[in-house]
Amino acid sequence: MEFPVQEWLAHANRKWECLTSSAFRESFSASSDLSQNFQACSTQLQPEDDQILQKLSQDNLVRKDPEAAAFYKQEGNKRFQGKKYTSAALLYSKVCLEDIDRALDSGYPDQLMYKVLLRRAECLLQLQRTQEATQVLGELEEKLASQHSLFSNKFQAVLTHIKDLKALVPNHQSNGVTTDSPNDQLQDLELCSQNPKISNASSAISVHLSTAKGRHLVAAEDISLGQTLVKEEAFVSVLIPEKRPLPAYSVERNWDTEVGNEEQHCHHCLLQVIASVPCQACSYTIYCSYKCRDKAQQDYHWAECILGNILLTLGVFANLALRATLVAGFAQVNRLVQEYYRDPEEKRNLLETREILHSSVEHPGKTEDHIPGCDTNGVYHSSYQAIFSLLPHSEHQTPEHRFLCGFTAAALCRKLQEMGLDVAVVGQKVPAEQCNAATAAEWSPELRALGVAMHRHILQLQCNAQGVCTIRATGIGCYAVECREQVRVASALFPVLSLMNHSCDPNTSVSFQGQTAVVRAVKLIKEAQEVSHCYGPHCSRMRVKERLQLLRSQYFFTCQCRACLQEQESEVKSILSFCCVHCRAPLQGEDVLYCLTAACTFTADRSRLMFQLQDVQLRVSKAQELLDAGNSDQAILLLEDCRREGRSFLSPEHTVLAQIEDCLAQAHAACANWSAAAKHLQRSIQSVEAHHGSSSVELGHELFKLAQIFFNGCFLTDAVGTIAKAEHILTLHYGPQHEMVQELQQMKACVTGLPGMKAVLKGDIS
Repeated sequence: MEFPVQEWLAHANRKWECLTSSAFRESFSASSDLSQNFQACSTQLQPEDDQILQKLSQDNLVRKDPEAAAFYKQEGNKRFQGKKYTSAALLYSKVCLEDIDRALDSGYPDQLMYKVLLRRAECLLQLQRTQEATQVLGELEEKLASQHSLFSNKFQAVLTHIKDLKALVPNHQSNGVTTDSPNDQLQDLELCSQNPKISNASSAISVHLSTAKGRHLVAAEDISLGQTLVKEEAFVSVLIPEKRPLPAYSVERNWDTEVGNEEQHCHHCLLQVIASVPCQACSYTIYCSYKCRDKAQQDYHWAECILGNILLTLGVFANLALRATLVAGFAQVNRLVQEYYRDPEEKRNLLETREILHSSVEHPGKTEDHIPGCDTNGVYHSSYQAIFSLLPHSEHQTPEHRFLCGFTAAALCRKLQEMGLDVAVVGQKVPAEQCNAATAAEWSPELRALGVAMHRHILQLQCNAQGVCTIRATGIGCYAVECREQVRVASALFPVLSLMNHSCDPNTSVSFQGQTAVVRAVKLIKEAQEVSHCYGPHCSRMRVKERLQLLRSQYFFTCQCRACLQEQESEVKSILSFCCVHCRAPLQGEDVLYCLTAACTFTADRSRLMFQLQDVQLRVSKAQELLDAGNSDQAILLLEDCRREGRSFLSPEHTVLAQIEDCLAQAHAACANWSAAAKHLQRSIQSVEAHHGSSSVELGHELFKLAQIFFNGCFLTDAVGTIAKAEHILTLHYGPQHEMVQELQQMKACVTGLPGMKAVLKGDIS
């Protein structure tokens, strides 16, 4: 969904192929000037193109619909009766049920205020947001003391209720676990010392510039394990829809009851929500609070709301491009467009920068004041200027792709113009409902400048968009043990984070709290060593040949990190997929594989083994379906059969064998057979550690599951050691306030409270 819908992609491609003027195509292909590119694309935009876009957008229903509200209320009731409470709550949120804050804001009767505050405190305690609950209870006590509208017996009952709720608070806090609101969770992310030259970054790093690496971050001092290096809020972010939006009006209503990212996360700050605050005009956008809704409305949603179905059709990148210009304001957008594409003086400055680049290899420190994106004082801010300075790599993009991006930006500008929003965007902002529809055949200079900026941003996003991920829980059987998976929920622009170069074996880890990115060191980084993170292709998950191909196609560079260079010298990692059926040694070769043992003459056809592997994977998927349906016994039988066959031809470290062991652990956990579940998961963990490393986040997630199994099975001594290992790794990657770390701390506190276990825990940790 980051690019436009398939029908628009096909239409733009046909448009490019049907251009009769070979001179146009030759001129467009030869030019990498985005201002000229956009102007050429805008001349190709015809009324029929607008009609096609309008027709495609009709499939996306974003306006409010009373029939949909009634439907989702009924579906919510069904989910609630089936004890699927989270899913029910999310469906209820589609019809905007009144929550406590809305009742307070709507002038709830003062004499009944105690009821609402009591309910609010109860909810906060259930969410383990104890600090907020304590504040609410204190506020309630003050209100009761200042007014005497309650009868004495009712007054005493309320005081008793408050006392009972307060008694619950120490139970949460005495465990040594801080469980406050998401905003409070960011407190542990504070940087030790603010960098004077890079906003939102630690003084332990500095920015450098070279011809070989471009802008990049380097350690200004020795960096310790777990040290926070960057804490940056996204300049803009847009949620990635997990599914097609609701169908428009039709004879038969097939409403979608699947819950996607757009129903689970605030569309402004990206935090997870249950009781959502909706946009007052559209049915698609929701928020976690009035604060987020008002901020979004002020900055960008005043324009996006009326364009909702168009933006869903044109994709996340087009939405991000528009939102970046709206947040920045047209004055700044126009200034930068003029500087980059029309000012001869700026071109001379760019040439001077290139000359500086050539001299920066020997003297990188001398270029810091000339780094693109910095202000006049040489400070790199998390700003629109820094966003605009990110490279669009137009010289590497195919002409067809540049045309698609420019054509899409032009179509979006035309929609702004048709709906009367162009005047508001480039001038004074006014609410969307006050905009009058208008059309104009001519492109104003202001609208053209806006289009050039959006064209640049859409091209930039291929290399510079950062996926925002969250950890989402999935239950096993009776939900006594939870699997956690990383899910990409949004795309965003982080100016400082974009300074980091890629490594297939990075020395940092990036995690997210809402739209705040946190970069932590996961290895010891020596002074002057480059600070890197992974763009996606990791050496533990992908072969070097595949990584190099992916990085060249998407990011336009050939990776020269240590992992790639070492793997190219030694192909050991690429031959561990299959093993000899006789001596169990690894097989090597291309189409025909042969055993590495000199005395063994076994050979095998790679295609046959690949077919056998795919068959095993299909049966594992079938077993997972059985497990999801609650048929644990059948799933175990099928998985045992897959394991026997897999062991006959796959190397012991193969990921499919690890997956089978993990599924068996899930199945036995669903049957409360904790001992068997632990044994299978430990086998899976051996493979995970071999592939990903002893401090990897993947290992941390597996140890988290193992800790739950040991805890639920009352294997307390084993639980103690596993909890400590999992907590150490997950704190390294996510910080001490992450919910998984806090759950481990709660398990540890519970075990510690048992007779004789404190000494065991102390000895295990030390």
